[in-house]
Amino acid sequence: MIDVNQLLEEAIRESENLNEGKVFLVKDLFKGYVWNRIPRKDRLLLGTLFLNMVNKMEGNIKAIEKTSSNQQRYKKIKN
Repeated sequence: MIDVNQLLEEAIRESENLNEGKVFLVKDLFKGYVWNRIPRKDRLLLGTLFLNMVNKMEGNIKAIEKTSSNQQRYKKIKN
């Protein structure tokens, strides 16, 4: 069973490794085979939790527009 909170922590850790100015989706923070093994309902929950975390924290990640497939895009900004 996959723990969404562990996945959220992993996504946060991986986002710290991104270069400034990088635009990304939450799924970009995981290897393809890892992302594809996460059940759809957990991926949706993970996306919601990541967005809430970004909106609450005064960090260096900003939510920007959504893609045509309704996926939230983020951008790493300067602190």
